[in-house]
Amino acid sequence: MKKTPTIENIIEGKTNILVYKSKQSKKGPGSKDDLPFYNPSMELNRDLSILVCQWFVNNSKKNLNLLDGLAASGIRGLRFANEVVGNFDITVNDWNPDAYELVKKNIKNLKLKNIVAINRNLNTILLENKFDYIDIDPFGSPVYFIDLAMRSICNDGIIACTATDTATLCGTYPKVCLRRYGAIPYHSIAMKETGLRILLGFICREAGKYDKAIKPLVSYCTDHYFRAYIQVINGTSRANDSMKNYSIIKSNNLFSLKNENVDIGPLWTGKLQNKKILAEFRTMLFETHLNTKNELWKLLDLLEEEADAPIFFYTTDKLASLLKKSPPKMETIFKKLQEKGYNVYRTHFSSTGFKTNAPKSEIEKVYK
Repeated sequence: MKKTPTIENIIEGKTNILVYKSKQSKKGPGSKDDLPFYNPSMELNRDLSILVCQWFVNNSKKNLNLLDGLAASGIRGLRFANEVVGNFDITVNDWNPDAYELVKKNIKNLKLKNIVAINRNLNTILLENKFDYIDIDPFGSPVYFIDLAMRSICNDGIIACTATDTATLCGTYPKVCLRRYGAIPYHSIAMKETGLRILLGFICREAGKYDKAIKPLVSYCTDHYFRAYIQVINGTSRANDSMKNYSIIKSNNLFSLKNENVDIGPLWTGKLQNKKILAEFRTMLFETHLNTKNELWKLLDLLEEEADAPIFFYTTDKLASLLKKSPPKMETIFKKLQEKGYNVYRTHFSSTGFKTNAPKSEIEKVYK
């Protein structure tokens, strides 16, 4: 006998809604189920989307048309309608009829006016409509929706997507990665950055098919998902410039313990962040009521610091293992390299990681 799901009332941000709730922990991914349960571990993901959406509305001169394409509980789209201030309309879609009915009930309870719920296949919606912002947050990979999202997105619009198939992108399942993303991953200390860049490279390639360019606004990874907000810009010449950041690299470009030099990618070799926009997000964060404010501040701080850093990073422990030396403190590494005129940056990819424009020979001297 099928167990009747529990409907609970939750508050996230400034929004009080009814959700199907089964997952209690705020850590780790959710699990695929017959019903679109609310996943508390994605609150930071949604909180950042509130900042991005508010920034987008603030910097737009027209009424924006937004889409929460795989809404599940509908919490993201409902929060957009309830918490973001400005001129926009939001469509909240999920294929599950139970999700659709609950979203409609929440719209009525919250007395929201600029939001509509629909119950359709996402690719059909993308094929038939144009949007300024498209949010794709699937269970697994977003690849099945990016092509039509590129056709649907308006010029200068934003595509936001989540990928929870981290094992695939990080190289645990290289054949799956090649099938889905058309790229060869690499399981190494830099696998998270490699995975994020493969995701962005795939999106860049999909944009290029339609003479469009991409500009990552903010991209990051956590333990169980990748997330990217990408501005899409029309134009053949811009698309050509964007594709210059799409290439295959050699594994010896990564500081790996493996004695091999293999192809990785193709992947995105351009910037992962827009530093100026990240600074604006942090300013907005002061005036925004978000439960993950402190955690989000730390993440944005790290992303802003590494926004202009070189591609890929080192870790103190792996360097120590390779050089057979005890790892110096991170502060010591920064100080010694900076004294020699090199730039050094922290990275959100690893708590023991750092990025630098110093050559390997200079880094090795710090360990002696």
